[in-house]
Parts: sequence; structure tokens; C-alpha cells
Amino acid sequence: MKALIYGGIAAVLGIIGLVIWFKPFLNIITGIVPIMLILGGALALYIGYDEFQSATEQKGCGFSEDSEDKIKGCEEEITKLKEEITVLKEDKS
Repeated sequence: MKALIYGGIAAVLGIIGLVIWFKPFLNIITGIVPIMLILGGALALYIGYDEFQSATEQKGCGFSEDSEDKIKGCEEEITKLKEEITVLKEDKS
């Protein structure tokens, strides 16, 4: 109950303060908006770049030193799985 009363008092004082100091409030807002746009844009660029890197790695476009080892490992796993499939088909028949 106290929080409700104090919240109401704070809201009323905030509205009164906003009416009294409206011009300084606008000055603060006009100073904050460009900074927020710059920071938001930088964050969006970083996230987009990170997603781009992830997408290229998933497509196999991200080459690294151990790419050949990964490819050989995948080929070996595929051959083993093919052998398991043939064995399972023979057992089922």
C-alpha cells in the first residue's frame, strides 16, 4: 500500500516538474537522442556482422586451418552411417 501511495506522489511531482522545467527537459532529450541513435546503430552493426559470420560458417564458407580435418571427419562419419544403414536393412529383411 505504501508503494502505491509513494508511486502516486512521485508521479504527481514528476508531472509538476515536467511542466515547470519543460524547456530544459527538451534540451536533455535533444542531446540524448543522437547518442542513442549512434549507440543503437553500432549495436545493430555488431549483431549483423556476428550473424553474417555465423551464416558463412554454417554454409561452409568460413575456411580455417582445420577445415580439411573437419571435412575428412564428416566424410568418415557419413561412410560409417551408410554402413550402419545397409546392416540395418539386411537385418530387417
